[in-house]
Amino acid sequence: MPILEVKQLTKIFGQDARRGLSMLQQGWSKEKIAREAKLTVGVNQAEFHIKEGEIFVIMGLSGSGKSTLVRLLNRLIDPTAGQILFRGQDIVKMNAEELRQFRRKNIGMVFQKFGLFPHRTVLGNAEYGLEVQGVDKKKRRELALKALELVGLGGWEQHRPDQLSGGMQQRVGLARGLANDPDILLMDEAFSALDPLIRKDMQQELLELQSRLKKTIVFITHDLDEALRIGDRIALMKDGVIVQIGTPEEILIQPANKYVERFVEDVDLSKVLTAAHVMKQPEMIRPERGPRVALQLMRDSGVSSLYVADKEMKLLGVITADDASLALKEQKSISDVLRKEIPIVGPDALLNELFDLMAGSPLPVAVVDERERLKGIVIKGAVLSALAGNALPEGGDI
Repeated sequence: MPILEVKQLTKIFGQDARRGLSMLQQGWSKEKIAREAKLTVGVNQAEFHIKEGEIFVIMGLSGSGKSTLVRLLNRLIDPTAGQILFRGQDIVKMNAEELRQFRRKNIGMVFQKFGLFPHRTVLGNAEYGLEVQGVDKKKRRELALKALELVGLGGWEQHRPDQLSGGMQQRVGLARGLANDPDILLMDEAFSALDPLIRKDMQQELLELQSRLKKTIVFITHDLDEALRIGDRIALMKDGVIVQIGTPEEILIQPANKYVERFVEDVDLSKVLTAAHVMKQPEMIRPERGPRVALQLMRDSGVSSLYVADKEMKLLGVITADDASLALKEQKSISDVLRKEIPIVGPDALLNELFDLMAGSPLPVAVVDERERLKGIVIKGAVLSALAGNALPEGGDI
């Protein structure tokens, strides 16, 4: 079961919002409703689910409805219609006390403008949410200190916010959001007030933090590069409507409509797609099979080389047709003629990191995991096809 499910969630601002809801259901556009009924459609019948432990990015241009949507999720804004199910329980139907407990225990928020109290120390800011909840002083201090360590601010507890850089101030805000260990963390344009270099550092730190904590994060941004960099999945909004939900690769390679196409047309795919996205299954052989078998497999598969791996799939090297013919003639084994100088990368290597490797080697790039097991190979044709936005090719000579 997803940790959060949103069904037909709608927010209309203005008097007689129910009238606007009826108009939406009749197919009226946002512009027509604004013109005819003087109502503003903030979110239009949004539907999505969020998996536990993923970073779910909601993005769009100014006025797209993304910030309204995130505030609906913790009912800082009450919806006009729809459901928000947290582990099956409808947040929309919670009474005031239930909602208060939900916000205290299950959901946290990090704001764009940091929201720090200038008269409080870093520690005082980090423990503020726990203080409001009535957590005793010793416990809240313990939790706040732990959160500050997580975000790299150990030793800065007694400093004031004005003594910190913008990135450090945002870390304090992040620590405050993490201090009570919420199930879901909402981050509304959390890094947009930072300069580009600090912003990129914070994105990387968030990813490193997420690799340890496995939090469910809903991240709001207007920056496509940021969304592609940190999102497991992205919901792209326009005029209050979610126009596409998908992984970064799906958004880039399979845009749902012309609007999404225009949105992503200037993205450098080589800085987004990884080796895992373009690799193909290699033709392989075990070393004990011998050079005669190797030559037969090459003829059958229409390739000129084979990757050699042991029974645990650990990559040992490559044997070419010329190598196999020489081994057969001189009665040598595959291991005797194995080529071990192979360009190797991990599955997460970006395509732009592969260019020099591919240019400097006649062999495809081998993709191996942390245990050196062969997962696939990357051929030049697959890279060129992916960068052109086309479907990845199947097969082909290696």
